[in-house]
Amino acid sequence: MNRFKTSKFKNTTPSIAKKDGWINNVRAGSFSSQGNHIKASSKFVVFNTEQAGGCILGLSSVKPASDGQWTLTQISCHSDLVTDMDFSPFDESLLVTCSSDETVKLWRLCDPELQQPSSPELTLHPGHGRLELVLFHPTSSGVLAVGANKSPLIWDTSRQDAPLAVLEQHSDQLQSLSWKQDGSLLATSCKDKMLRVFDPRAQLTPVQSAKSLENNKDSRILWVKDDRLLTSGFDMMRSREVRLWDSRKLSSSVSSVSLGTSSGSVIPLFDEDTGLLILAGTGDSVVDCFEVSSSEPFLSQVSHCLTDASTRGVAMVPKLALDVMSCEVMRVLQLTDGCIVPISYQVPRKHSGQEFHDDLYPDTVGTTPAMSAEEWWQGGNKQVEKVSLHPDKKPKLKASPTKQTPAKKELTSGGSKEDPARGFSTSSSPLSTPSSSAAPSRSPSTTSGLSSGFLPSPSPSQSAKAIQSMLGPTSKYRHIQGAVMHRDTHITNVQNLNLTTPGECDGFCVNGERVAVPLAISGGQIAVFERSQPGKLQTTALPTIQNSVNVVDLSWDPFDSHQLAVAGDDAKIRVWQVPEGGLTEMLTEPDLILQGHTEKIYSIKFHPLASGLLVSSSYDLTVRLWNLESGDQVNNLTGHEDQIFGMAWSPDGKLLATVCKDGKVRVYDPRKSTAPVQEGPGPEGHRGARVVWVCEGKYLLVSGFDSRSERGLYLYSPDSLSSGALATTSIDVSPSTLIPFYDPDTSVVILTGKGDTRVHIYEVVPESPYFMDCSSFNSPEPHKGLGFLPKTECNVRDVEIAVGLMLTKSTIEPVAFRVPRVKKEFFQDDLFPDTAVSWEPALSASAWLSGINGKHRKMSLKPKDMTPVSEAPKEAPVRKYLPSSVYLEEKTDEQKKDELLSAMVAKLGNMDDPLPQESFEGVDEDEWDD
Repeated sequence: MNRFKTSKFKNTTPSIAKKDGWINNVRAGSFSSQGNHIKASSKFVVFNTEQAGGCILGLSSVKPASDGQWTLTQISCHSDLVTDMDFSPFDESLLVTCSSDETVKLWRLCDPELQQPSSPELTLHPGHGRLELVLFHPTSSGVLAVGANKSPLIWDTSRQDAPLAVLEQHSDQLQSLSWKQDGSLLATSCKDKMLRVFDPRAQLTPVQSAKSLENNKDSRILWVKDDRLLTSGFDMMRSREVRLWDSRKLSSSVSSVSLGTSSGSVIPLFDEDTGLLILAGTGDSVVDCFEVSSSEPFLSQVSHCLTDASTRGVAMVPKLALDVMSCEVMRVLQLTDGCIVPISYQVPRKHSGQEFHDDLYPDTVGTTPAMSAEEWWQGGNKQVEKVSLHPDKKPKLKASPTKQTPAKKELTSGGSKEDPARGFSTSSSPLSTPSSSAAPSRSPSTTSGLSSGFLPSPSPSQSAKAIQSMLGPTSKYRHIQGAVMHRDTHITNVQNLNLTTPGECDGFCVNGERVAVPLAISGGQIAVFERSQPGKLQTTALPTIQNSVNVVDLSWDPFDSHQLAVAGDDAKIRVWQVPEGGLTEMLTEPDLILQGHTEKIYSIKFHPLASGLLVSSSYDLTVRLWNLESGDQVNNLTGHEDQIFGMAWSPDGKLLATVCKDGKVRVYDPRKSTAPVQEGPGPEGHRGARVVWVCEGKYLLVSGFDSRSERGLYLYSPDSLSSGALATTSIDVSPSTLIPFYDPDTSVVILTGKGDTRVHIYEVVPESPYFMDCSSFNSPEPHKGLGFLPKTECNVRDVEIAVGLMLTKSTIEPVAFRVPRVKKEFFQDDLFPDTAVSWEPALSASAWLSGINGKHRKMSLKPKDMTPVSEAPKEAPVRKYLPSSVYLEEKTDEQKKDELLSAMVAKLGNMDDPLPQESFEGVDEDEWDD
């Protein structure tokens, strides 16, 4: 059923206020920052102005005075541009601002008719450079999320000495922050195109992350309903779009809406009670309204409002300030160059203005915090009590100060202050609300858990368990990092690369000693580069392998680093022997030529255990098995009805899997039958596919395309292919086939396509959810191929779980994939189990053909001088901060006065000391110029 047709908000109508209801003469600023340019509480609206370079905010009331006039005033906030601002959800007069001057300030606002405070209630100095974003916590008082240039910080305003948490630094500029409605999670979007979800109380690293944004320009993120995240930004064609994501699976979006091409960013606002979403593009004169639903179509357009002027910013007025008797369900304030325009959204009802329509107004979030900062930080998950919007039950709005209060100084410690006007102690936290000020102030700096100077441990708590159950299992490789190695290890100035190898070919092939690269030179020439000789290649002609026909695929013998098999478009396979030390002259005569196919070959694969065994697929729709020891064809597998996209041997070497353009996945037992022993439906798309065995041979992983040409992964049980895929996951839309590399030691699969810049990484597990998304790696420019080296090439001291060689248009660059670990001085034995010695054959070709099975021996990767991390001694907890007694120590006024005088005297110096100029030497008379 279509949600849009049955929604009670489907007829919600926007109504722009008459011009005499606009807030005029605002002189809005047009400065570039990641934060908001306008924010509203139930009583006030603040906005950026052009005055003093953006250091001054404009202030007005949300409603006009009794005479219908608006009063505008200003707040001189910072010494540099105000980049973001937010009102407390529990105090309509409490405003937080952040700035390029690297400070966060809290302000207690007065009515616009009165003089505003000249100094803030509180100033924080995060010390992480320019600040871009600031956001109050939705359920607890005194908690702020602050976005520095690359680091999200969590602050408790009652302890100003240091943040509660400094979350993992992003690789580029933070663009947006959003708290989940229940306050448990924080989502971020970043210029590095990554979406991240943090549980700050459980860990400093993301609990979920994915490189999901297509364009790094001006992305915004917002929590909406049903654990969904909404992002606004730009697609690859620079068209503005909005995407809806499942926060438990950020690899692909649930729904998307295109908003056309424009240079301005899209600002999203969401009303949780109605599910209505406002989308306004900066620089546009259109404000769109959508409804977010839990089922398809997920995003349904409700209205399209044309305004008189272009948008600088938009803000949503809190529910408690709406005219519910007129069926007003939402009010938006549009900031333009010269005015603020109220836009009211109303649902047409017969008795509007006469009765309260409770079906339009469920109980909404109230203004009393559910927890203190301390309670939240220690794992509390209480929710803000909801209140009715019925006029007879609606809570009274808290009054703002009627006169300017004495400005409070910068605070550097917790504790209480003596209020001489009232004669009693008040909490030093500026976020104490009228409803909570009577209760004893409880902040993390005054709790028993922190009195010893320790932060509460984020070890298993209710919060951690809750996030784990919500997001499901996460991979220990989820924060894997790919990095191109130092330039000294690169092979550069590679010329005449063949960039048009068939889709079934990996583009080049590598082993531990050398790299073979097809060249776009007549005669099917192949260059061979020694890995031991990196650097810039000479421009003179290089010695090559003269294959005589075009190369369609090539592969190194896994047990002989000198032997290279090359398939040509003449239906022949030539086996070449590269001399020790590399090529010094042209090779024109192969050691062996295999003939049997009647048409061009697709691909070739060596057997993983038996030496001298090779399998090939061809346009003649056959798969042939070759014994290189004798040079004979030993089997001819049939059953394919179209192009064979890929082949893969099982880890034990018994079975061969294929994926075909006829839409089938097949498994053969070549020693028993020429027909497949299993057959079942494969990916629906026909653009290409690859197959690899995973999870110790329990499953087949196929990378391919669906019917909409979207790339994805498909997991099959080789024992029941006819049942179809056990699990699938969509990845992205791109024309090139994803080529998988599977590491059996970690069960991590690394995938990329020829011409891609992004390398996707997943951990594959034998039970649900099967695919666990890990951080991806982006190369600076499109790569032409990615081949991986033996496990012994990994530097276990740097926790490298895989090392590959990336082929670009002119270079071959090593790329290391590392897992971040704290105790790198220990051998990470949980990441490095004993590995198979895959470069030594387990048996001969003749032995395997006779029915004998083999198995690789295994070896440890642990260096002799390293201790396994599982045997590392347990460390005592380390103090993160000084004991709270140090920064909670109270000083009398006399002590403070003495310290101030001492400091002043020390700065001025002793008056009896000679002046500096008295020690200067003069100039002799004869040195003066005449």
